[in-house]
Amino acid sequence: MKLGDGVEQAIHSVTLLAALPAEGVLSAAALAEFYGVSTSYLLKHLQALSGAGIVHAVSGPSGGYRLAKTPEKITLLDIVLAVEGPEPAFRCKEIRRNGPKPLAKRYFKAPCQVNAAMLRAEQAYRQALRAVTVAQLIAEVKSDDDGSIARRSRAFFDQNMRQPGSKP
Repeated sequence: MKLGDGVEQAIHSVTLLAALPAEGVLSAAALAEFYGVSTSYLLKHLQALSGAGIVHAVSGPSGGYRLAKTPEKITLLDIVLAVEGPEPAFRCKEIRRNGPKPLAKRYFKAPCQVNAAMLRAEQAYRQALRAVTVAQLIAEVKSDDDGSIARRSRAFFDQNMRQPGSKP
């Protein structure tokens, strides 16, 4: 299974937003700059995260994005589904019914075994993503940080964090 680049960008953006003070927001451009990615591409994923209720978009000249939920309530599955959509990765087209001299429909009453196996695998994958929260990811990063990551984030916030209602 291959996930789009937007999933990685969305997960990292959510983890960075989780470190913001409660009153702060970051613009899409600032988030894109922090990760060295395209603003327009990231904005598409931030909008999907907003639509899913994971981030809150604050409009206006000093607007931007902040979390809409606590990091403990956001799972990796929430983010993946927001960006990639809810459809299963494998979509059976029932090709077993095609080709020369196809068998009668009576041979295809049971669900396709390939589809059933792929759906079981997807359920396991989704359960594993559901078990990991953004708060857990942040705790892991903090446990490995010698202080450099925290200093980089604080410096970036000092330069780029906005407070809605204030002048940009």
